[in-house]
Amino acid sequence: MSEPVDLDPFARFRQVTRARIGLGRAGDALPLSAVLEFQLAHARARDAVHGAVDFESLAAELAPAKSLVVPSQAPDRATYLRRPDLGRRPDPSALPSGLGPFDIVFIIADGLSAAAVQRHAAAVYQAALRRLGGFSIAPVILGRQARVAFGDEVAEALGARVAIVLVGERPGLSVPDSLGVYITFDPKRGRRDSERNCISNIHDDGLPHEVAADKIAWLVREALRLGLSGVGLKENAEGEKLLGQQSE
Repeated sequence: MSEPVDLDPFARFRQVTRARIGLGRAGDALPLSAVLEFQLAHARARDAVHGAVDFESLAAELAPAKSLVVPSQAPDRATYLRRPDLGRRPDPSALPSGLGPFDIVFIIADGLSAAAVQRHAAAVYQAALRRLGGFSIAPVILGRQARVAFGDEVAEALGARVAIVLVGERPGLSVPDSLGVYITFDPKRGRRDSERNCISNIHDDGLPHEVAADKIAWLVREALRLGLSGVGLKENAEGEKLLGQQSE
């Protein structure tokens, strides 16, 4: 008896990846379903980039932690997307003063995905906070039209030893709501990207909130112990062990 013909040999692969593989064809083109799915993914990515974070509801989620909204020098979203340099600088008139010093400041920046910030930032912040007892922590800074380097000047103004920037990552066609975290020791204007540690791909199908918080806490403690961050600080936390702890 002959073996049954597998009409869709890619089906089993699609069950374990969000990549677009084995889409098939209709004549010389893609099937209509594949075209419509691509257009939907593209629309979601555009919405993530052009969307606005509801900072009022985010502040309510962060409560009882205090939070302050600080805009960048980009006056609107269109300018922010055209002028990355303005998104890296806070509005000097809105910078908080006289509050520090602190060990740590969390900055939540909208970055390039409002959806990522709205869905994941509060949960990651709260999970990290539970692991950082014993440190003095500044009010949360909510950065409007802000990029990663925005956190350096804000942290410097607050006298914080470590800046933790939670930011919406550039959306892709498979994940429009991925959150990234950047950790910088001795933050100040002019810091290079090589002087930061990054944790990326925090989303529902990526790195879980609790695992991300474990990594944040480990990196912060090591940064404060060694007095550095970036390429000189290598994460030695065991990823498999961290993931195993979540299933216990």
